[in-house]
Amino acid sequence: MNYILLAVAVIFEVIGTSLLKTTEGFTKVLPSIALLGCYSMAFYLMSIVVKTIPVGIVYATWSAGGIVLVSAISYFIFKQSLDLTAILGLGLIIAGVIIINVFSKAGTH
Repeated sequence: MNYILLAVAVIFEVIGTSLLKTTEGFTKVLPSIALLGCYSMAFYLMSIVVKTIPVGIVYATWSAGGIVLVSAISYFIFKQSLDLTAILGLGLIIAGVIIINVFSKAGTH
């Protein structure tokens, strides 16, 4: 259940980050409110998850998920390019999170 909450937190963070561009420096009220709501929800959910999963594992997973998803959104929606080096780096980030979550004993009590 906690990994589901973490995934939802990542989704809220990604939506919030994706809204950054539309706030135009927080001069647009509705996108700014939506961004703050998304970030608030992401951090609220993370505060629940860190009760049972170590904060380092939570943050590594949250950050990596956000990086990969925001990069994909930037590519597909904002038409920003990703070169081979960026794609390789994103692959290494994904591999790192998989290794942490599957093989690390840090997440056990």
